[in-house]
Amino acid sequence: MKNFTKPGRRKAAKNAGVASGTNILIHHMGSSITVTTNTITFLQGSGNYTFIYTDSGKRYLVCKTMKLLSENLKQNFIRIHKSFLINSDLVLERIEDDRLLKMACGSEVTVSRRKNKQITKILNHSSLQISA
Repeated sequence: MKNFTKPGRRKAAKNAGVASGTNILIHHMGSSITVTTNTITFLQGSGNYTFIYTDSGKRYLVCKTMKLLSENLKQNFIRIHKSFLINSDLVLERIEDDRLLKMACGSEVTVSRRKNKQITKILNHSSLQISA
């Protein structure tokens, strides 16, 4: 019988669901699915679980924290709230004084009050429409 309490094995078990670089391995309905980070619109954290939303409108539940998943994501992912991490490339528009972001999957995500100014500066692109 193998001892799984060694630090190396714990780290390997901790990162088992996260592939390196541009892909995330998701165990869904008894099979493993590889999702590229370019198709992820946003992540929604809920304790030790994270919902991954893709641009095709699909939602996957992963039993990893959002912090662990964010370590393997690119620079274009921004933390806009305690529970949300968005892909800034897939923001369609900003609504209601820039506090609400419409994503490519059709969902709307709320920006926290404390991060509103910072997110507005980051997303200050000419391609994004600001509604009045």
